[in-house]
Amino acid sequence: MPGIAAFGVLGLSLSVDAFAAAVGKGATGARPRLVDALRIGALFGLFEAIAPAVGWMLGVALAGWITEVDHWVAFALLAGVGSHMLWEAFKGEAPDEPDRAAKPHSRARLVLTALATSIDATAVGISLAFLDANILVACLVIGAVTTIVATTGVLIGRRAGTWLGRYAELVGGIALIAIGSLVLHQHLTAPVL
Repeated sequence: MPGIAAFGVLGLSLSVDAFAAAVGKGATGARPRLVDALRIGALFGLFEAIAPAVGWMLGVALAGWITEVDHWVAFALLAGVGSHMLWEAFKGEAPDEPDRAAKPHSRARLVLTALATSIDATAVGISLAFLDANILVACLVIGAVTTIVATTGVLIGRRAGTWLGRYAELVGGIALIAIGSLVLHQHLTAPVL
């Protein structure tokens, strides 16, 4: 049965895509204060904490079905959000437009991004169901680690925003599409046991 340290490492690996998205949020949104960064980080952490529990329950009840489609769901959500970010980056505003960096992100888009970046944790939850892991401890540790990592990402994005400007959404969109593609590639090319 995995321990707290293993759950911490798992949380770090699951929070990489949340970090990339949070950097983009911090760089392109209205310059977030620490409380805003904590709020965004907590939202990412909440979704990342809930997802393994959902996966664990699905793993217990419907392991065969969800295992076959989780990579497609993750890819579709990440590619959709990433494509929208690319569209926003290219939709015709001048590169040096001063109001571009001050544009706030919608709550719905932020929630969708948090959901998209937590889909892989659902698959991990399915695995935890078969490892006899303490799902409550796993969810708490994964959520806490993701909250810290995503909050840090927003703060880094805020500082880097003056030189990243409107291209942060471009980078974030490409990163989300790449992560979704990697998830899909890994699942489609994994050897069948």
